[in-house]
Amino acid sequence: MSNEIKSIHEFDVNLICEYYSSVERQGPGSTEVTLKALSFIDTLSEESHITDLGCGTGGQTMVLAQHTPGKITGIDVFPTFIDLFNSNAEKLNFQQRVKGMVGSMDDLPFQDEELDLIWSEGAIYNIGFERGLREWRRYLKPGGYIAVSEASWFTDERPAEIEKFWMDAYPGIDTIPNQVKQLQKAGYIPVAAFILPENCWTEHFYVPQVPAQEVFLKEHAGNEAVEDFIANLRHESQLYDKYKAFYGYVFYIGKKI
Repeated sequence: MSNEIKSIHEFDVNLICEYYSSVERQGPGSTEVTLKALSFIDTLSEESHITDLGCGTGGQTMVLAQHTPGKITGIDVFPTFIDLFNSNAEKLNFQQRVKGMVGSMDDLPFQDEELDLIWSEGAIYNIGFERGLREWRRYLKPGGYIAVSEASWFTDERPAEIEKFWMDAYPGIDTIPNQVKQLQKAGYIPVAAFILPENCWTEHFYVPQVPAQEVFLKEHAGNEAVEDFIANLRHESQLYDKYKAFYGYVFYIGKKI
């Protein structure tokens, strides 16, 4: 393993998928935050059609299924995630109305104005916040909702070290006021925007990864790419601890005009 921390973009996506298949959450969040975001959406019925884009293994999707009626379709590009998603749905006896499908955010399998709610926790960055809001709008019914969590700056200025990290990892990161403006510009009424609490990063995301990383390193002993990848994850966690006053995830909820 080299001493230099590699960019997340240097790692094979299959390696990333394998690792995140071993942990419950693929990004910061919590059941409480999912339910808080859901509380702003009041139009769902048994006839509703919801999609969770970039659903991962479905942790948040199953929370939605427990607290909403209607049909839910999870979409993710990784077949391994979708296999786990459908297995989790079956364990909870949701398989009749919760289905996972392999698919891409930029080529969705829905008709125009088919959906009542588009959900995406920590995944819209894959297509870009502004682009995702704009392109996904066509699939929502008039008055339908979009609810996404996205990395955001809390301040207009920040230390060079964390600025450099995010400009490499995700140059599309922006401030909360700018992202609310993007939500409006894309054709939505802003309904809510709230910062995810710190425990979504620590207790629910980083802490459970500590034992998972040890197991992953043992399973791939001597694999330099794996060692570099785990070093990258640990570096990210250290940066959050150091600079969490300057950035985090924000839930944005909008209603289609």
